[in-house]
Amino acid sequence: MSTYTVFMNITLSIEDQLVARARKKAAALGKSLNQLVRDYLQTVAGGDDPEGSIEEFKRLSGNGHSHGWRFNRDEIHERTEHEHTRHDRTKDARR
Repeated sequence: MSTYTVFMNITLSIEDQLVARARKKAAALGKSLNQLVRDYLQTVAGGDDPEGSIEEFKRLSGNGHSHGWRFNRDEIHERTEHEHTRHDRTKDARR
């Protein structure tokens, strides 16, 4: 079984000034405008490696043990008494 990559040429309508600025940015990064666009599209479209994505998710998720802690909506959204008072005054002023 062999694997090969097919590249596709695309045509974009972009203002000349934007292309000029993008070329300068690409040059500053040591890349061509083509590579800069390709990198951006890869970022937007996401990777095509599901196994790698799963491994990254596991790595970023930690060990997954909450030690018994559970989310409590009231604690998460708790405001200080000052914030409640200020919010209530603002709400009353709008009425």
